[in-house]
Amino acid sequence: MIRILVFLAVVFALGLGFAWLADRPGEMLVTFNGYQYQVTLMVAAVAIVAVVAAVMIVWWLIKSLWNSPYTISRYFRVRRRDRGYQALSTGMIAAGAGDGALARKKTKEAAKLINSDQEPLINLLDAQASLLEGDHEGAREKFERMLDDPEMRLLGLRGLYLEAERLGDRNAARHYAGRAAAVAPQLAWAAESTLEELTERGDWDGALKLVEAQKSTRQIERDAANRRRAVLLTAKAQALVDSDPNTARTAALEANKLAPDFAPAAVVAADMVFRQNDVRKGSRILEAAWKAEPHPDIAQLYTHARPGDAVLDRLNRAKKLQELKKNHAESSMAVARAALDAQDFATARREAEAAIRMDRREGAYLLLADVEEAETGDQGKVRQLLSKAVRAPRDPAWVADGVISERWAPVSPVTGKLDAFSWRAPMERLGHLIESDSDVAAVPAIAAAPAVEEKAIDISDVPAEKPAPAGSNGGEKDMAAAEAAGEAETTGQGAELPRLPDDPGVAPDEEADKSPRRFRLF
Repeated sequence: MIRILVFLAVVFALGLGFAWLADRPGEMLVTFNGYQYQVTLMVAAVAIVAVVAAVMIVWWLIKSLWNSPYTISRYFRVRRRDRGYQALSTGMIAAGAGDGALARKKTKEAAKLINSDQEPLINLLDAQASLLEGDHEGAREKFERMLDDPEMRLLGLRGLYLEAERLGDRNAARHYAGRAAAVAPQLAWAAESTLEELTERGDWDGALKLVEAQKSTRQIERDAANRRRAVLLTAKAQALVDSDPNTARTAALEANKLAPDFAPAAVVAADMVFRQNDVRKGSRILEAAWKAEPHPDIAQLYTHARPGDAVLDRLNRAKKLQELKKNHAESSMAVARAALDAQDFATARREAEAAIRMDRREGAYLLLADVEEAETGDQGKVRQLLSKAVRAPRDPAWVADGVISERWAPVSPVTGKLDAFSWRAPMERLGHLIESDSDVAAVPAIAAAPAVEEKAIDISDVPAEKPAPAGSNGGEKDMAAAEAAGEAETTGQGAELPRLPDDPGVAPDEEADKSPRRFRLF
Protein backbone atom coordinates (compact mmCIF):
# COMPACT_ATOMS: atom_id res chain seq x y z
CA MET A 1 0.00 0.00 0.00
CA ILE A 2 2.84 2.39 0.82
CA ARG A 3 4.57 1.63 -2.49
CA ILE A 4 1.39 2.42 -4.39
CA LEU A 5 1.07 5.73 -2.61
CA VAL A 6 4.73 6.60 -3.36
CA PHE A 7 4.25 5.70 -7.05
CA LEU A 8 1.15 7.88 -7.30
CA ALA A 9 3.00 10.76 -5.60
CA VAL A 10 5.89 10.49 -8.13
CA VAL A 11 3.47 10.45 -11.07
CA PHE A 12 1.63 13.43 -9.64
CA ALA A 13 4.92 15.35 -9.20
CA LEU A 14 5.97 14.59 -12.79
CA GLY A 15 2.60 15.77 -14.05
CA LEU A 16 2.92 19.03 -12.17
CA GLY A 17 6.45 19.51 -13.51
CA PHE A 18 5.47 18.95 -17.12
CA ALA A 19 2.46 21.27 -16.71
CA TRP A 20 4.72 23.95 -15.29
CA LEU A 21 7.13 23.63 -18.26
CA ALA A 22 4.25 23.72 -20.73
CA ASP A 23 3.12 27.06 -19.34
CA ARG A 24 6.65 28.47 -19.72
CA PRO A 25 7.89 27.85 -23.27
CA GLY A 26 11.61 28.07 -23.92
CA GLU A 27 14.50 26.53 -25.82
CA MET A 28 17.67 24.73 -24.81
CA LEU A 29 20.85 24.97 -26.95
CA VAL A 30 23.52 22.28 -26.61
CA THR A 31 26.88 22.56 -28.43
CA PHE A 32 28.74 19.28 -28.76
CA ASN A 33 31.68 18.40 -30.98
CA GLY A 34 31.20 21.42 -33.25
CA TYR A 35 27.48 20.93 -33.63
CA GLN A 36 24.64 22.82 -32.02
CA TYR A 37 21.50 21.09 -30.92
CA GLN A 38 18.46 23.23 -30.15
CA VAL A 39 15.36 21.69 -28.56
CA THR A 40 12.46 22.97 -26.53
CA LEU A 41 12.44 22.60 -22.74
CA MET A 42 9.54 20.12 -22.89
CA VAL A 43 11.40 17.81 -25.27
CA ALA A 44 14.55 18.05 -23.18
CA ALA A 45 12.62 17.18 -20.00
CA VAL A 46 10.91 14.21 -21.65
CA ALA A 47 14.27 12.99 -22.98
CA ILE A 48 15.88 13.19 -19.55
CA VAL A 49 12.99 11.31 -17.92
CA ALA A 50 13.11 8.65 -20.65
CA VAL A 51 16.86 8.17 -20.22
CA VAL A 52 16.50 7.79 -16.46
CA ALA A 53 13.65 5.30 -16.90
CA ALA A 54 15.66 3.32 -19.44
CA VAL A 55 18.67 3.16 -17.13
CA MET A 56 16.49 1.92 -14.26
CA ILE A 57 14.90 -0.77 -16.46
CA VAL A 58 18.27 -1.95 -17.73
CA TRP A 59 19.61 -2.10 -14.17
CA TRP A 60 16.61 -4.13 -13.05
CA LEU A 61 17.08 -6.59 -15.92
CA ILE A 62 20.78 -7.02 -15.17
CA LYS A 63 20.08 -7.51 -11.45
CA SER A 64 17.32 -10.04 -12.14
CA LEU A 65 19.55 -12.05 -14.41
CA TRP A 66 22.36 -11.94 -11.88
CA ASN A 67 20.11 -13.16 -9.01
CA SER A 68 18.06 -15.60 -11.05
CA PRO A 69 19.86 -18.74 -9.76
CA TYR A 70 19.23 -17.75 -6.14
CA THR A 71 15.63 -16.76 -6.92
CA ILE A 72 14.94 -20.06 -8.60
CA SER A 73 16.49 -22.07 -5.79
CA ARG A 74 14.61 -20.07 -3.18
CA TYR A 75 11.36 -20.72 -5.00
CA PHE A 76 11.90 -24.45 -4.91
CA ARG A 77 13.12 -24.28 -1.30
CA VAL A 78 10.01 -22.41 -0.19
CA ARG A 79 7.85 -24.83 -2.11
CA ARG A 80 9.62 -27.77 -0.45
CA ARG A 81 9.22 -26.17 2.98
CA ASP A 82 5.51 -25.56 2.40
CA ARG A 83 5.06 -29.21 1.47
CA GLY A 84 6.94 -30.21 4.61
CA TYR A 85 4.80 -28.05 6.86
CA GLN A 86 1.69 -29.39 5.18
CA ALA A 87 2.88 -32.92 5.94
CA LEU A 88 3.72 -31.91 9.51
CA SER A 89 0.27 -30.38 9.99
CA THR A 90 -1.43 -33.49 8.61
CA GLY A 91 0.73 -35.70 10.83
CA MET A 92 -0.13 -33.72 13.98
CA ILE A 93 -3.83 -34.00 13.16
CA ALA A 94 -3.43 -37.73 12.57
CA ALA A 95 -1.59 -38.14 15.88
CA GLY A 96 -4.35 -36.28 17.67
CA ALA A 97 -6.95 -38.49 16.02
CA GLY A 98 -5.04 -41.65 16.97
CA ASP A 99 -4.06 -42.66 13.41
CA GLY A 100 -0.59 -44.05 14.08
CA ALA A 101 0.07 -45.26 10.52
CA LEU A 102 -0.70 -41.90 8.93
CA ALA A 103 1.23 -40.07 11.65
CA ARG A 104 4.34 -42.20 10.99
CA LYS A 105 4.01 -41.70 7.22
CA LYS A 106 3.75 -37.93 7.55
CA THR A 107 6.63 -37.90 10.04
CA LYS A 108 8.96 -39.47 7.47
CA GLU A 109 7.68 -37.13 4.76
CA ALA A 110 8.15 -34.04 6.92
CA ALA A 111 11.63 -35.17 7.99
CA LYS A 112 12.68 -35.42 4.33
CA LEU A 113 11.34 -32.00 3.44
CA ILE A 114 12.30 -30.07 6.62
CA ASN A 115 15.44 -30.22 8.70
CA SER A 116 14.46 -31.50 12.18
CA ASP A 117 17.03 -29.18 13.75
CA GLN A 118 15.14 -26.23 12.36
CA GLU A 119 11.68 -27.50 13.26
CA PRO A 120 11.35 -29.18 16.71
CA LEU A 121 7.75 -30.22 16.03
CA ILE A 122 9.08 -33.05 13.87
CA ASN A 123 10.66 -34.62 16.96
CA LEU A 124 7.38 -34.27 18.84
CA LEU A 125 5.44 -35.88 15.99
CA ASP A 126 8.01 -38.68 15.87
CA ALA A 127 7.57 -39.37 19.58
CA GLN A 128 3.78 -39.23 19.31
CA ALA A 129 3.84 -41.68 16.43
CA SER A 130 5.95 -44.05 18.51
CA LEU A 131 3.43 -43.85 21.35
CA LEU A 132 0.57 -44.60 18.97
CA GLU A 133 2.47 -47.61 17.63
CA GLY A 134 2.99 -48.89 21.18
CA ASP A 135 6.75 -48.31 21.10
CA HIS A 136 6.95 -46.65 24.52
CA GLU A 137 10.64 -47.41 24.91
CA GLY A 138 11.42 -45.65 21.64
CA ALA A 139 9.23 -42.72 22.66
CA ARG A 140 11.08 -42.38 25.95
CA GLU A 141 14.41 -42.35 24.12
CA LYS A 142 13.14 -39.56 21.86
CA PHE A 143 11.94 -37.56 24.86
CA GLU A 144 15.30 -38.04 26.55
CA ARG A 145 17.10 -36.69 23.47
CA MET A 146 14.94 -33.60 23.70
CA LEU A 147 16.49 -32.80 27.09
CA ASP A 148 19.74 -31.76 25.33
CA ASP A 149 17.94 -29.03 23.39
CA PRO A 150 17.04 -25.98 25.53
CA GLU A 151 14.07 -25.26 23.30
CA MET A 152 12.76 -28.83 23.60
CA ARG A 153 13.73 -29.55 27.22
CA LEU A 154 10.34 -28.80 28.76
CA LEU A 155 8.60 -30.82 26.07
CA GLY A 156 10.87 -33.78 26.79
CA LEU A 157 10.28 -33.51 30.54
CA ARG A 158 6.54 -33.43 29.96
CA GLY A 159 6.69 -36.56 27.82
CA LEU A 160 8.85 -38.41 30.35
CA TYR A 161 6.51 -37.31 33.14
CA LEU A 162 3.47 -38.71 31.34
CA GLU A 163 5.26 -41.97 30.61
CA ALA A 164 6.24 -42.34 34.26
CA GLU A 165 2.65 -41.68 35.27
CA ARG A 166 1.47 -44.33 32.82
CA LEU A 167 3.87 -46.87 34.33
CA GLY A 168 2.80 -45.91 37.86
CA ASP A 169 6.31 -44.76 38.83
CA ARG A 170 5.35 -41.77 40.98
CA ASN A 171 8.93 -41.14 42.09
CA ALA A 172 10.18 -40.79 38.54
CA ALA A 173 7.17 -38.68 37.57
CA ARG A 174 7.79 -36.29 40.44
CA HIS A 175 11.50 -36.15 39.57
CA TYR A 176 10.75 -34.95 36.05
CA ALA A 177 8.08 -32.57 37.35
CA GLY A 178 10.56 -31.11 39.83
CA ARG A 179 13.09 -30.46 37.08
CA ALA A 180 10.42 -28.78 34.97
CA ALA A 181 9.20 -26.68 37.92
CA ALA A 182 12.76 -25.51 38.59
CA VAL A 183 13.08 -24.27 35.01
CA ALA A 184 9.52 -22.97 34.53
CA PRO A 185 7.55 -22.60 37.78
CA GLN A 186 4.55 -21.34 35.81
CA LEU A 187 3.83 -24.86 34.50
CA ALA A 188 0.73 -26.05 36.34
CA TRP A 189 1.34 -29.80 35.89
CA ALA A 190 4.90 -29.56 37.19
CA ALA A 191 3.92 -27.38 40.15
CA GLU A 192 1.04 -29.68 41.15
CA SER A 193 3.18 -32.82 41.06
CA THR A 194 5.98 -31.12 42.98
CA LEU A 195 3.48 -29.90 45.54
CA GLU A 196 2.25 -33.46 46.08
CA GLU A 197 5.84 -34.64 46.56
CA LEU A 198 6.58 -31.92 49.11
CA THR A 199 3.43 -32.62 51.11
CA GLU A 200 4.09 -36.35 51.07
CA ARG A 201 7.55 -35.70 52.55
CA GLY A 202 6.09 -33.33 55.11
CA ASP A 203 8.05 -30.37 53.74
CA TRP A 204 5.35 -27.86 54.59
CA ASP A 205 7.62 -24.81 54.24
CA GLY A 206 8.66 -25.86 50.74
CA ALA A 207 5.04 -26.47 49.81
CA LEU A 208 4.08 -23.03 51.13
CA LYS A 209 6.79 -21.39 49.00
CA LEU A 210 5.55 -23.24 45.94
CA VAL A 211 1.95 -22.13 46.57
CA GLU A 212 3.18 -18.56 46.95
CA ALA A 213 4.98 -18.89 43.59
CA GLN A 214 1.78 -20.21 42.00
CA LYS A 215 -0.10 -17.25 43.39
CA SER A 216 2.48 -14.73 42.14
CA THR A 217 2.45 -16.24 38.63
CA ARG A 218 -1.36 -16.31 38.71
CA GLN A 219 -1.60 -20.03 38.15
CA ILE A 220 -4.32 -20.17 40.77
CA GLU A 221 -6.77 -17.61 42.03
CA ARG A 222 -6.26 -15.75 45.27
CA ASP A 223 -9.03 -17.60 47.12
CA ALA A 224 -7.68 -20.99 46.01
CA ALA A 225 -4.16 -19.99 47.10
CA ASN A 226 -5.44 -18.90 50.52
CA ARG A 227 -7.26 -22.21 50.91
CA ARG A 228 -4.12 -24.16 50.08
CA ARG A 229 -2.05 -22.08 52.46
CA ALA A 230 -4.61 -22.69 55.20
CA VAL A 231 -4.44 -26.45 54.64
CA LEU A 232 -0.64 -26.48 54.62
CA LEU A 233 -0.37 -24.27 57.69
CA THR A 234 -2.86 -26.49 59.54
CA ALA A 235 -0.82 -29.56 58.68
CA LYS A 236 2.35 -27.78 59.78
CA ALA A 237 0.76 -26.80 63.09
CA GLN A 238 -0.39 -30.37 63.73
CA ALA A 239 3.12 -31.66 63.05
CA LEU A 240 4.75 -29.15 65.44
CA VAL A 241 2.24 -29.27 68.31
CA ASP A 242 4.60 -31.17 70.62
CA SER A 243 8.03 -30.23 69.28
CA ASP A 244 7.59 -26.48 68.67
CA PRO A 245 4.36 -25.13 70.25
CA ASN A 246 5.10 -21.47 69.45
CA THR A 247 5.61 -22.10 65.74
CA ALA A 248 2.58 -24.37 65.71
CA ARG A 249 0.45 -21.65 67.34
CA THR A 250 1.60 -19.04 64.80
CA ALA A 251 0.90 -21.35 61.86
CA ALA A 252 -2.50 -22.37 63.23
CA LEU A 253 -3.62 -18.79 63.82
CA GLU A 254 -2.54 -17.78 60.32
CA ALA A 255 -4.41 -20.74 58.86
CA ASN A 256 -7.54 -19.80 60.79
CA LYS A 257 -7.21 -16.21 59.58
CA LEU A 258 -6.99 -17.35 55.94
CA ALA A 259 -9.94 -19.76 56.27
CA PRO A 260 -12.11 -18.99 59.33
CA ASP A 261 -14.70 -21.61 58.27
CA PHE A 262 -12.13 -24.42 57.98
CA ALA A 263 -12.87 -26.65 60.99
CA PRO A 264 -9.45 -28.39 61.33
CA ALA A 265 -7.66 -25.02 61.31
CA ALA A 266 -10.05 -23.60 63.91
CA VAL A 267 -9.69 -26.68 66.14
CA VAL A 268 -5.89 -26.73 66.14
CA ALA A 269 -5.69 -22.94 66.56
CA ALA A 270 -8.09 -22.97 69.50
CA ASP A 271 -6.31 -25.95 71.05
CA MET A 272 -2.96 -24.14 70.94
CA VAL A 273 -4.56 -21.05 72.47
CA PHE A 274 -6.23 -23.13 75.19
CA ARG A 275 -2.86 -24.60 76.07
CA GLN A 276 -1.72 -21.08 76.91
CA ASN A 277 -4.79 -20.60 79.15
CA ASP A 278 -6.37 -18.04 76.83
CA VAL A 279 -9.88 -19.49 76.94
CA ARG A 280 -11.63 -16.37 75.70
CA LYS A 281 -9.64 -16.09 72.45
CA GLY A 282 -9.88 -19.81 71.74
CA SER A 283 -13.64 -19.72 72.34
CA ARG A 284 -14.03 -16.84 69.88
CA ILE A 285 -12.18 -18.85 67.23
CA LEU A 286 -14.40 -21.87 67.73
CA GLU A 287 -17.59 -19.80 67.84
CA ALA A 288 -16.75 -18.15 64.51
CA ALA A 289 -16.07 -21.53 62.90
CA TRP A 290 -19.25 -22.98 64.42
CA LYS A 291 -21.35 -20.19 62.94
CA ALA A 292 -19.88 -20.91 59.52
CA GLU A 293 -20.29 -24.70 59.67
CA PRO A 294 -20.99 -26.74 62.85
CA HIS A 295 -18.64 -29.67 63.36
CA PRO A 296 -18.51 -32.24 66.18
CA ASP A 297 -14.79 -31.63 66.77
CA ILE A 298 -15.52 -27.97 67.40
CA ALA A 299 -18.27 -28.85 69.88
CA GLN A 300 -16.05 -31.37 71.66
CA LEU A 301 -13.19 -28.89 72.11
CA TYR A 302 -15.49 -26.02 73.00
CA THR A 303 -17.32 -27.87 75.76
CA HIS A 304 -14.03 -29.18 77.19
CA ALA A 305 -12.14 -25.88 76.89
CA ARG A 306 -11.54 -25.83 80.65
CA PRO A 307 -10.63 -29.32 81.86
CA GLY A 308 -11.71 -28.54 85.43
CA ASP A 309 -15.26 -27.55 84.52
CA ALA A 310 -18.18 -29.44 86.00
CA VAL A 311 -20.56 -31.34 83.78
CA LEU A 312 -23.21 -28.64 84.18
CA ASP A 313 -20.75 -26.00 83.01
CA ARG A 314 -20.07 -28.10 79.92
CA LEU A 315 -23.79 -28.37 79.34
CA ASN A 316 -24.13 -24.59 79.54
CA ARG A 317 -21.30 -24.14 77.02
CA ALA A 318 -23.01 -26.61 74.67
CA LYS A 319 -26.24 -24.64 74.97
CA LYS A 320 -24.30 -21.49 74.10
CA LEU A 321 -23.14 -23.17 70.90
CA GLN A 322 -26.74 -24.09 70.17
CA GLU A 323 -27.75 -20.45 70.48
CA LEU A 324 -25.15 -19.56 67.85
CA LYS A 325 -26.53 -22.07 65.35
CA LYS A 326 -30.17 -22.84 66.02
CA ASN A 327 -32.21 -25.53 64.28
CA HIS A 328 -29.14 -27.56 63.35
CA ALA A 329 -28.62 -31.26 64.04
CA GLU A 330 -25.05 -30.81 65.25
CA SER A 331 -26.17 -28.22 67.80
CA SER A 332 -28.79 -30.57 69.20
CA MET A 333 -26.30 -33.46 69.23
CA ALA A 334 -23.75 -31.37 71.15
CA VAL A 335 -26.32 -30.43 73.79
CA ALA A 336 -27.60 -34.02 73.99
CA ARG A 337 -24.10 -35.40 74.63
CA ALA A 338 -23.36 -32.80 77.29
CA ALA A 339 -26.77 -33.39 78.93
CA LEU A 340 -26.16 -37.16 78.98
CA ASP A 341 -22.83 -36.60 80.74
CA ALA A 342 -24.65 -34.35 83.24
CA GLN A 343 -27.39 -37.01 83.63
CA ASP A 344 -30.02 -34.53 82.50
CA PHE A 345 -31.88 -37.24 80.65
CA ALA A 346 -34.93 -35.15 79.77
CA THR A 347 -32.80 -32.58 77.94
CA ALA A 348 -30.64 -35.27 76.35
CA ARG A 349 -33.72 -37.14 75.07
CA ARG A 350 -35.38 -33.98 73.77
CA GLU A 351 -32.30 -32.79 71.90
CA ALA A 352 -31.50 -36.25 70.47
CA GLU A 353 -35.05 -36.56 69.16
CA ALA A 354 -34.78 -33.04 67.71
CA ALA A 355 -31.56 -34.05 65.94
CA ILE A 356 -33.32 -37.09 64.47
CA ARG A 357 -36.13 -34.91 63.16
CA MET A 358 -33.67 -32.52 61.52
CA ASP A 359 -31.19 -35.11 60.22
CA ARG A 360 -32.08 -38.78 60.56
CA ARG A 361 -28.74 -40.55 60.85
CA GLU A 362 -26.96 -43.35 62.64
CA GLY A 363 -25.24 -41.30 65.37
CA ALA A 364 -28.48 -39.67 66.55
CA TYR A 365 -30.18 -43.04 67.06
CA LEU A 366 -27.15 -44.42 68.89
CA LEU A 367 -27.11 -41.38 71.16
CA LEU A 368 -30.81 -41.81 71.88
CA ALA A 369 -30.15 -45.48 72.64
CA ASP A 370 -27.49 -44.44 75.14
CA VAL A 371 -29.97 -42.09 76.77
CA GLU A 372 -32.61 -44.82 76.93
CA GLU A 373 -30.13 -47.27 78.39
CA ALA A 374 -28.88 -44.84 81.00
CA GLU A 375 -32.31 -43.56 82.02
CA THR A 376 -34.65 -46.58 81.90
CA GLY A 377 -32.54 -49.60 81.03
CA ASP A 378 -35.39 -50.75 78.76
CA GLN A 379 -33.63 -53.25 76.50
CA GLY A 380 -36.60 -53.51 74.15
CA LYS A 381 -36.46 -49.84 73.30
CA VAL A 382 -32.68 -49.95 73.15
CA ARG A 383 -32.77 -52.77 70.59
CA GLN A 384 -35.42 -50.93 68.63
CA LEU A 385 -33.25 -47.82 68.46
CA LEU A 386 -30.18 -49.85 67.52
CA SER A 387 -32.06 -51.50 64.67
CA LYS A 388 -33.10 -48.04 63.45
CA ALA A 389 -29.47 -46.92 63.66
CA VAL A 390 -28.50 -49.79 61.37
CA ARG A 391 -31.02 -48.66 58.77
CA ALA A 392 -30.31 -44.93 59.12
CA PRO A 393 -27.87 -43.03 56.86
CA ARG A 394 -24.30 -42.98 58.06
CA ASP A 395 -22.80 -40.08 59.98
CA PRO A 396 -20.59 -37.55 58.15
CA ALA A 397 -16.87 -38.29 58.18
CA TRP A 398 -13.67 -37.19 56.50
CA VAL A 399 -13.81 -38.83 53.06
CA ALA A 400 -11.24 -38.74 50.23
CA ASP A 401 -10.89 -41.04 47.22
CA GLY A 402 -13.08 -43.73 48.76
CA VAL A 403 -11.23 -43.66 52.11
CA ILE A 404 -13.02 -42.78 55.35
CA SER A 405 -10.82 -41.35 58.08
CA GLU A 406 -11.60 -40.68 61.72
CA ARG A 407 -9.37 -37.61 61.56
CA TRP A 408 -8.67 -34.94 58.99
CA ALA A 409 -5.47 -35.22 56.94
CA PRO A 410 -3.96 -32.68 54.53
CA VAL A 411 -3.44 -35.14 51.66
CA SER A 412 -5.19 -38.18 50.29
CA PRO A 413 -3.56 -41.49 51.27
CA VAL A 414 -4.46 -42.88 47.84
CA THR A 415 -3.50 -40.21 45.32
CA GLY A 416 -1.48 -37.79 47.45
CA LYS A 417 -3.71 -34.90 46.37
CA LEU A 418 -3.69 -31.87 48.64
CA ASP A 419 -6.93 -30.92 50.43
CA ALA A 420 -8.71 -34.05 49.24
CA PHE A 421 -10.63 -34.80 52.43
CA SER A 422 -14.12 -33.37 52.73
CA TRP A 423 -16.62 -33.62 55.56
CA ARG A 424 -19.61 -35.51 54.18
CA ALA A 425 -21.66 -38.63 54.61
CA PRO A 426 -19.85 -41.70 53.22
CA MET A 427 -21.29 -43.62 50.32
CA GLU A 428 -24.07 -45.93 51.42
CA ARG A 429 -23.41 -49.65 51.17
CA LEU A 430 -27.11 -50.46 50.88
CA GLY A 431 -27.84 -50.01 47.24
CA HIS A 432 -31.60 -50.57 47.21
CA LEU A 433 -34.49 -51.55 49.43
CA ILE A 434 -36.35 -54.52 47.99
CA GLU A 435 -39.83 -55.25 49.28
CA SER A 436 -40.50 -58.48 47.37
CA ASP A 437 -38.94 -61.02 45.04
CA SER A 438 -40.59 -59.31 42.06
CA ASP A 439 -38.37 -56.28 42.68
CA VAL A 440 -35.31 -58.51 42.46
CA ALA A 441 -36.40 -59.81 39.07
CA ALA A 442 -37.11 -56.29 37.87
CA VAL A 443 -33.51 -55.15 38.28
CA PRO A 444 -31.24 -58.08 37.34
CA ALA A 445 -28.57 -55.85 35.84
CA ILE A 446 -28.31 -53.66 38.89
CA ALA A 447 -28.28 -56.67 41.22
CA ALA A 448 -25.36 -58.11 39.31
CA ALA A 449 -23.31 -54.93 39.56
CA PRO A 450 -20.49 -54.93 42.11
CA ALA A 451 -20.93 -53.06 45.36
CA VAL A 452 -19.20 -49.70 45.69
CA GLU A 453 -17.89 -49.13 49.18
CA GLU A 454 -15.66 -46.62 50.84
CA LYS A 455 -12.94 -48.01 53.01
CA ALA A 456 -12.88 -46.73 56.57
CA ILE A 457 -9.52 -46.10 58.19
CA ASP A 458 -8.05 -44.07 61.00
CA ILE A 459 -4.92 -42.26 59.93
CA SER A 460 -3.38 -42.18 63.38
CA ASP A 461 -4.81 -45.23 65.05
CA VAL A 462 -7.56 -47.78 64.75
CA PRO A 463 -10.59 -46.49 66.65
CA ALA A 464 -11.72 -48.49 69.62
CA GLU A 465 -15.10 -50.15 69.53
CA LYS A 466 -17.92 -48.18 71.05
CA PRO A 467 -18.65 -49.59 74.50
CA ALA A 468 -22.07 -50.94 75.17
CA PRO A 469 -24.27 -48.79 77.39
CA ALA A 470 -24.41 -49.86 80.96
CA GLY A 471 -27.70 -51.38 81.96
CA SER A 472 -29.44 -54.51 83.14
CA ASN A 473 -28.07 -58.03 82.76
CA GLY A 474 -27.91 -59.37 79.27
CA GLY A 475 -27.58 -55.88 77.74
CA GLU A 476 -24.37 -56.75 75.88
CA LYS A 477 -25.96 -59.88 74.42
CA ASP A 478 -29.01 -57.90 73.31
CA MET A 479 -26.81 -55.32 71.60
CA ALA A 480 -24.81 -58.07 69.91
CA ALA A 481 -28.06 -59.59 68.68
CA ALA A 482 -29.15 -56.21 67.33
CA GLU A 483 -25.81 -55.77 65.54
CA ALA A 484 -26.15 -59.27 64.10
CA ALA A 485 -29.59 -58.29 62.87
CA GLY A 486 -28.05 -55.27 61.20
CA GLU A 487 -25.43 -57.47 59.52
CA ALA A 488 -28.16 -59.76 58.23
CA GLU A 489 -29.98 -56.77 56.79
CA THR A 490 -26.84 -55.36 55.24
CA THR A 491 -25.47 -58.53 53.64
CA GLY A 492 -29.04 -59.49 52.62
CA GLN A 493 -29.41 -63.05 51.44
CA GLY A 494 -33.20 -62.75 51.30
CA ALA A 495 -33.51 -64.00 54.87
CA GLU A 496 -36.17 -62.66 57.14
CA LEU A 497 -35.08 -60.21 59.80
CA PRO A 498 -35.08 -61.53 63.38
CA ARG A 499 -38.18 -60.39 65.20
CA LEU A 500 -37.90 -58.36 68.34
CA PRO A 501 -39.59 -60.12 71.27
CA ASP A 502 -42.92 -58.84 72.38
CA ASP A 503 -42.16 -55.98 74.68
CA PRO A 504 -44.33 -53.22 76.06
CA GLY A 505 -41.59 -50.76 75.13
CA VAL A 506 -42.01 -51.42 71.38
CA ALA A 507 -44.02 -48.77 69.62
CA PRO A 508 -47.47 -49.83 68.33
CA ASP A 509 -46.64 -48.88 64.76
CA GLU A 510 -43.57 -51.13 64.87
CA GLU A 511 -45.68 -54.01 66.20
CA ALA A 512 -48.27 -53.51 63.47
CA ASP A 513 -45.75 -53.97 60.66
CA LYS A 514 -45.41 -57.78 60.52
CA SER A 515 -44.30 -58.10 56.86
CA PRO A 516 -40.65 -59.10 56.52
CA ARG A 517 -38.42 -56.60 54.72
CA ARG A 518 -35.23 -57.58 52.99
CA PHE A 519 -32.18 -55.60 51.89
CA ARG A 520 -29.92 -56.52 49.02
CA LEU A 521 -26.42 -55.13 48.60
CA PHE A 522 -25.61 -54.15 45.01
